Amino acid sequence: MDERTEGTVALVTGGGSGIGAACAAALRDRGDRVAVASRSGKADDGLRGVRCDVTDPASVDAAFAEVEDALGPVEILVANAGIIRDALLARLTDEAFTEVVDVNLAGAYRVARRASRRMIRARRGRIVFVSSAAGLSGSVGQANYAASKAGLVGLSRSIARELAPLGITANVVAPGPVSTGMTHTLDERQRAALIGGVPMGRMATPEEVAAAVCFLASPAAAYITGAVLPVDGGAGMGH
Repeated sequence: MDERTEGTVALVTGGGSGIGAACAAALRDRGDRVAVASRSGKADDGLRGVRCDVTDPASVDAAFAEVEDALGPVEILVANAGIIRDALLARLTDEAFTEVVDVNLAGAYRVARRASRRMIRARRGRIVFVSSAAGLSGSVGQANYAASKAGLVGLSRSIARELAPLGITANVVAPGPVSTGMTHTLDERQRAALIGGVPMGRMATPEEVAAAVCFLASPAAAYITGAVLPVDGGAGMGH
């Protein structure tokens, strides 16, 4: 069924929970037509779910084709899909390093490359990469994760330089600690350590990160590209 109506078409990868789900809901609530890409293909009400494995170029292409057929060309891409496989360096396996980089960094590249084709044709578009404060400051036991998230900055800025003349922006949101299902499993000592370096003394909500993403994906941010916007309660000041 063709669901095309007024509103910008947005695709959020890793949108089934946490930050991605909050981004998808915020974009929907402001009037965008939103598709959520995930391995399960499930989505909340008012969102179109599509199956997508960001490590597989064929799966990425199929997901975009499905969204384009149902809603129209993707004008906003939120590249949020990510995993963690934490371990101290001496115990970090090649497989754990490669898997994290393949999903978090190469996966973002694959969806951005596919989205850019229609954006270039239309001469407009917004690409927002969800990175992490760990990518700017490093994190003990997360060499693979931090490297993948740091790589998003170079990826975004290269895309920004390349596509700015065509009216396409590429930016990064770098959240600090966020209260999600992942952090809910931490004990009190771990939670205290996580927010100990945050001047605001608490974690962000997924909705606060989504607000930053929505701003960068809005017409109001038309002159912002190649930027890294921290949403970290001040933890990254000076990095």
